[in-house]
Amino acid sequence: MWNTIAPQELDDNVFKLIGDGWMLITAGGMDGWNTMTASWGGMGVLWNKTVCFCFIRPQRHTYGFMERGDYFTLSFFDEEYRKALNYCGTVSGRDKDKAAETGLKPVKSASGGVYFEQARLALECRKIYYQDIEPSHILHTNIDGIYPNKDYHRMYVGEIVNCLSKAD
Repeated sequence: MWNTIAPQELDDNVFKLIGDGWMLITAGGMDGWNTMTASWGGMGVLWNKTVCFCFIRPQRHTYGFMERGDYFTLSFFDEEYRKALNYCGTVSGRDKDKAAETGLKPVKSASGGVYFEQARLALECRKIYYQDIEPSHILHTNIDGIYPNKDYHRMYVGEIVNCLSKAD
């Protein structure tokens, strides 16, 4: 059973939630979507809105879905789903049906997007801004080393329009 809560009611440590626990970024609708695992991102307040931000490289299959749609979701899972998250981060949705391969069950969000039944937390977000990582703005050379192929991420900022938490 899902409960709708205000983002301000989240008890999770965002650093652990995203950096240690990982998340699935999903874009598209039930008629066509893709998801990918991410451990980069954040949550906060921007322009008087509760927001999250995430990063996608242009060669990822999810990128095209994100570009075409107005909404995306972030799904967070308990540790028992680590294997599924690892699969979704290493196998392309161009080649495999990630839901079928992992057993994750897609659920239609209020905006028509997709999150997953097994998640413990799902954020439905409306895109409000994007920005490509600009190499000339990287101030530390060790960060630029993350991009040996110069395939810089695009950052998406989404207003959190629905925050769903699993009931205990």
